Amino acid sequence: MPATTPPHDRRRRRTTRLLAATAGLATVGALVAALPSTASADEQTGKHWPGRYQDVQLLSFNDLHGNLEPPSGSSGRVTELQPDGTTRTVDAGGVEYLATHLREAREGHKYSVTAAGGDMVGASPLLSGLFHDEPTIEALNELDLDVTSVGNHEFDEGAKELARLQQGGCHPTDGCYTDEEFEGADFPYLAANVLDEKSGKPILKPYWVWKKKDVKIGFIGVTLEGTPDVVSAEGVKGLTFKDEVETINKYAKVLQRQGVKSIVALVHEGGFPAGTAYNYDCDAPGAGDGISGPIVDIAKNVTPQVDALVTGHTHAPYVCTIDDPAGNPRMVTSAASFGRLYTDTTLTYDRWTGDIARTAVGSANHVVTRDVPKAPDMTALIGKWNTLAAPIGNRAIGYISGDIGNTGTESPLGDLIADAQLAYGKELDPETDLALMNPGGIRAPLTYAAKGAEGDGVVTYAEGFTVQPFANTVNLQDITGTQLIQILKEQVSGANAAAPKILQISSGLTYTLDLTKTGADRVVTDSVKLNGAPVDPSAVYRVASNSFLAGGGDGFPTLGQGTNDLVGADDLTALEKYLTANSSATSPIAPPKADRITIVK
Repeated sequence: MPATTPPHDRRRRRTTRLLAATAGLATVGALVAALPSTASADEQTGKHWPGRYQDVQLLSFNDLHGNLEPPSGSSGRVTELQPDGTTRTVDAGGVEYLATHLREAREGHKYSVTAAGGDMVGASPLLSGLFHDEPTIEALNELDLDVTSVGNHEFDEGAKELARLQQGGCHPTDGCYTDEEFEGADFPYLAANVLDEKSGKPILKPYWVWKKKDVKIGFIGVTLEGTPDVVSAEGVKGLTFKDEVETINKYAKVLQRQGVKSIVALVHEGGFPAGTAYNYDCDAPGAGDGISGPIVDIAKNVTPQVDALVTGHTHAPYVCTIDDPAGNPRMVTSAASFGRLYTDTTLTYDRWTGDIARTAVGSANHVVTRDVPKAPDMTALIGKWNTLAAPIGNRAIGYISGDIGNTGTESPLGDLIADAQLAYGKELDPETDLALMNPGGIRAPLTYAAKGAEGDGVVTYAEGFTVQPFANTVNLQDITGTQLIQILKEQVSGANAAAPKILQISSGLTYTLDLTKTGADRVVTDSVKLNGAPVDPSAVYRVASNSFLAGGGDGFPTLGQGTNDLVGADDLTALEKYLTANSSATSPIAPPKADRITIVK
């Protein structure tokens, strides 16, 4: 569909699309060639009836996180595997380009449905996050998204705010941002495994059925059962998150009883392919051999009644076939994150059975390159919201002398943020001793090169917002020395044993992380020191952390046991105050050395 088609016309056309074969679709990971879908004629009447098989195009993406403008740095690139075995990076992403790619992909495919795997909003750049992600919902409407599952980040601001994004209406605190009231999502959010604690019922629709003529495909949407571990306690208050497999299997039976036998699961949980290239073959040497992680067990246990899984959460690209419980291969896909890729899958629908002929399913990830024309409606949408955001976003809040990265076991930016929270904590209570910061809460690096007219080395409010977009408060609490050591050990044990989460620590706190050991022993107890003195197990320490961590999030239950809580302003305010107080145009902040944790390998 041309990029210039008016949005309302696209919406009308989408509801009346007819299906066509997906000729020319790249089918990396395809099981076999698609079955024929020709029409046949009744010899007596001369009438033409549809053929037995009909190809349906399923376009999908996941983990957009409100990235309307092209993401910068490594967040805006994908790795591509070349025929000779080498790799190259390709700039990718931006909804102006995503819209063009999706519209071009739909051309010639009258039977086409677009779905997403959650985290469309949350942890968003300022352009969307400043306005509680209304701009992203508007963009997804323009993209003709048909359906999405919820992800964990859809709960960053709680179930009531998610309901507003679905249904529309002005923000209860900030009001309306334009002359027109926010209309909400044109597409359904599915939350089959997210239940209201009081009623025991899903807070949003558990499933949705896409219909075109005599073809119908059901979609079931779930998020990871562990959502409460990665979202603030306030965001999931009053909610229960059920097992993904049990929920999908339950609603697959419901759909079957309604006569819907073709089913796709939208699962906001993912895996980790052995290769980082978007076109890596994770079916080598055998089906699903090149992928690991939670999605593997989910895929192996979801009922064979489900024909394909669109997944997300891990921000990884893959197109794999993983055997279902009956031993039959089934397509499992993920399109990385931030709108850098989209997946094009052919589902061959069997009119005789009403089911998908899975031996004919093919799928491939495609790069959202920036060498295509920008979609004019998306350019206008971005321009509208940028005009509103500019007075806030362009304000300088600090100066840096070089890039301050957020990668590595201990990162320079992690140290900077921890120091900022310690300094802010001391403003609230001079007895504050240290600060802890979760690495997952640091969403982007601070880069020296200017992104606009502000000049090199200038940190704008928009850049700070991109780094810390969650609006967590900085909380103070008392913990004992024994609890502090236990918290550090929880980085590499318990819920974090398989995938350690190393907290970023403020100046003065030091310890040794011995990676030659296993479990909690990797944190060397007698190495934990504060300002050069061993931590006293019986002493009480005043600790600053964001509200997510202070509630025991990210697998740190001991932090949730702190006492004497004091709630401060949001974490971005703490960062802004620190940058303003400690830097200037003539005396910028240098990247911290990231040498507080001694790592033994």
